[in-house]
Parts: sequence; structure tokens; C-alpha cells
Amino acid sequence: MQKRVTIAIPASVVSDVPHLREKTSKVGLIGRAAAIFRIDEITVFPDNPKENQTREMKLIKLLLSYMETPQYLRRRLFKLEPELRYAGILPPLRTPHHPLNRNASQLVEGEFREGITLSTGNEGTSVDIGVEQPAIIATNRLPPGKRVTLKVSRIGRRVEAELVGRGDAPAYWGYCVSEGGSLAEILKSGGFDCTIATSKYGVSFSDVAEEMFAKWNRSKTALIAFGAPNQGLHEIARREGLDLESAFDFVVNTVPLQGTETVRTEEAVIASLAILNLRFRS
Repeated sequence: MQKRVTIAIPASVVSDVPHLREKTSKVGLIGRAAAIFRIDEITVFPDNPKENQTREMKLIKLLLSYMETPQYLRRRLFKLEPELRYAGILPPLRTPHHPLNRNASQLVEGEFREGITLSTGNEGTSVDIGVEQPAIIATNRLPPGKRVTLKVSRIGRRVEAELVGRGDAPAYWGYCVSEGGSLAEILKSGGFDCTIATSKYGVSFSDVAEEMFAKWNRSKTALIAFGAPNQGLHEIARREGLDLESAFDFVVNTVPLQGTETVRTEEAVIASLAILNLRFRS
């Protein structure tokens, strides 16, 4: 069964470092972990109602979206924004939708590529797919500047392709990024049938692994939520009037016997997804 997995990241994940360079590095670790463990969606939620976190949420979403976009499309899809000043330190994802080939002669029929629409004409719509000549798809209904997923159907005098969905790709095709509402709103509107909160005050993973595995296997949409650098999910939920144990199916400590006083959010993401991947997604 194909499962859609979402991770929820608090906006204040970048609040414990003052400089944009360090904020960019933190977000880069989260994006890289999401790609390694095949996460479908990253949703960023406000976790401190006393502050306007619009700026932090915009920064995290922008950096994650930039990372997920194939390199050959970035100049067309992103403006020169101050928040991208240190985008060069973001680690490359090297996922299947980030191909290194820039030569049309090396394309393979049936290959999937991400592209951006350029113009329309009698022959259809031309799309930049990262090689020296655009691909042509048989439709003139797409506006210029639209990101699309294509399947190469013919390679000859010109490259022809057909429009497909991201879910049609045979391999992991990256994550999407969204700005969510509060933790309570994400739980209510996401339609998740398996929800996991990570917390150092949670039950040890090994104690609930079998029960979680059964629930995970039956689910189609799963949510894994993470706390902030200065407050865990219990504090965040309590501020929203939620009881964390009641709101989530499982509240789990994925780093038992931790040797440090705190585990940073980006560290918790890597540790938690690694354990879940080993036990549940092999």
C-alpha cells in the first residue's frame, strides 16, 4: 500500500540561531533528511502564539521549496530574495527528479523529468526540462511559468513528452511544502489515520513498536510531528488546549537515554525517521 507521510515542523526551529547562514543550514538538514527517508510533505506550523511567526514560516518554506526544486529550474522559479543569500550551502538532494544529465541526446524514452512551461504554439507547449532544447507536449492550455512533471515519449528531431502527475513517477519524486495552521488544525484538517508525536517524555519506541507497526501498516496517511528547540510538543499542545496523549495515536521517545540535555529538532527528525524507516518502511 502506498502511504503518504507528512512531517510537521515548528516555525521556531530556526529561532535558536541568530544568523541567516545558520538558519539556512538547519533547514538544509531537515530537507535532506526528508528526501533521504522519502517524506511526501513537510508542513510548517506556528508554535508560539505570543509572536508573529510569519517571517520564520516564510523562510523555512522558501528554503525547503528551493532545495526540492531541480537546479535547472531554480532561476526561472525563484527571484533573487534576501532569504536565499546563503542558499549555496544547502545540500543537494540528489533525488531521481534532480538529474545531472543536461544533454538531450542522453535522454531515454520513458524517462520522467520536471519542467517549466515556456510558450505555446500550434505544435503544443514547449517546456524546459533541463537539456539544451525544450520538450514539446501536445497541449496549448498551459500558461508560461508553470512547473509540470513530464514523461519523455519520443526522442528525435525534437523531444516530445506527455504531461503526467508527480505520483506517476516510478521513484521517489521529492516532497511538497505547506504552511499549516496550529498543531490542532493540522490534526483536524489533515485526514491522517496514523499520528505520531515525538517527545523525550514519550513512551520508549521499543515499548510500542509492534502496536505502532500494526497501525502504520493499516494507514494511508501518516503524520509525524516534532517539537521546537525551546519547547517540546507537550508545551506546544498544552498552550493550544490539547492533551498530547489524547490528540495523537502515539507519543514516542525515539532517542531514549539521550546523552545531551536537549535534542535539536533537526537531530530529532533524522533520528526518528531513521528508526521508522528501518522498522516500518523497509
